[in-house]
Amino acid sequence: MNTNYYHTPFEMEEILPPTFPDKVFHVAHFTTDDEHTDLGVIQRTIEACSREGGGTVIISAGEWASGPLHLQSHIQLCFEKGSIVRFSNRFSDYLPVVFTRWEGMECYNYSPLIYAKDCENIAIVGEGTLIGNGEAWWHWKQLQQEAANQLCYAESDGIPVEERIYGTEEDALRPSFIQPINCKGVLIEGLTIQNGPQWTIHPVYCENVLIRKVHVVSVGPNTDGLNPDSCRNVLVEDSYFETGDDCIAINSGMNEDGWRVGKPCENIVIRNCTMKEGHGGLVIGSGMSGGVRNVYAHHCYIGGGDRGIRLKSMRGRGGTVENICFEEIEINDVREEAIQINMYYGYSTVVPRTTKPSIFNKIAVRNITGKNAKIAIELKGLPEQRLKEIRLENIELSSEVGLICEDIEDLKVTDVNLIVSKPDKGSLKNVFELSLKNFKEN
Repeated sequence: MNTNYYHTPFEMEEILPPTFPDKVFHVAHFTTDDEHTDLGVIQRTIEACSREGGGTVIISAGEWASGPLHLQSHIQLCFEKGSIVRFSNRFSDYLPVVFTRWEGMECYNYSPLIYAKDCENIAIVGEGTLIGNGEAWWHWKQLQQEAANQLCYAESDGIPVEERIYGTEEDALRPSFIQPINCKGVLIEGLTIQNGPQWTIHPVYCENVLIRKVHVVSVGPNTDGLNPDSCRNVLVEDSYFETGDDCIAINSGMNEDGWRVGKPCENIVIRNCTMKEGHGGLVIGSGMSGGVRNVYAHHCYIGGGDRGIRLKSMRGRGGTVENICFEEIEINDVREEAIQINMYYGYSTVVPRTTKPSIFNKIAVRNITGKNAKIAIELKGLPEQRLKEIRLENIELSSEVGLICEDIEDLKVTDVNLIVSKPDKGSLKNVFELSLKNFKEN
């Protein structure tokens, strides 16, 4: 058995795609007497397929309207080329509430637009287009703070998950677009996905996940492209992300609730992907309280947006990020840092109650090229919890500011060439065990 199938710097076996029974179910167009499209026709076909033991549900070319879709085990949902599915913008259609994880905290909230819980062998595939009509939800960003505070502090306040019930317009907590939760054997492939309410592809507590050839475009607040959340064995490849927040962000729970659940996100491979315009291209955090380990991202392109490679945390998160490798990545025209590891992240939805620091350890960034960043590399640990074993190797970037480093226990820099216009703005502060080899900032 090949335990290094993806040539990762850690052991990881091949993730096999799910297989399905041969039965095929075609969704039929249907209108009600009042000439409004039936929002439940796709869901009823999924249920009919499930009663027969599973198979493939086909949505043919044409315009479709739908409410939330809840998958069952052994079902492949196939959107054929030319199919366009527009999800309802009526909030009540996404009730009753379902078990979910909202920004790293467990609760019951509006159903995601496509949802699966406790399933095995599921797929959402095809060449169709899914339109989330997120514009109807985006203004909730300005209304959510009271409910977000309550949920974030629920664990420290002793409120059990069963009593964390939301799903009202007053609470204003937006659902994810696609969320399989606690599922094994998940395939998402080929689709164009546009403008969901909040996070776009959001697998939670899943194992053996394949995401291939997806094209995600979202412009609303917090509409991340992909958020593997406390998942194990995930491959993301040949995909495009242009988002209103992070393009790909790896997470594992938030603060006390993340510690309670205690499930790391681990064994993650990201390759041959393009990221454009996100707050960050390839991101870990900031909700990483359950830990993140064994991540290998390579042969990707990041163009535009705020930052390229970004690892972010803050006091109160806790958790450990370790054994991370980014290599063979091009980063152009980012407005802030091309490469950033920052333990002073300051944009949390809710301020943590504790000051428990995270641990960042064994992080390698190598074979990176790019131009036109504001800051080439920024590495900031905490005085009480410095970054450890950071490796920068074979990097060539142009920027205004070169290298900023603070509170690092062990930094090794090899063959790094930074072409900077403001060399006096860089700094090294509280960096211990520093090794510089062929480092140039000019």
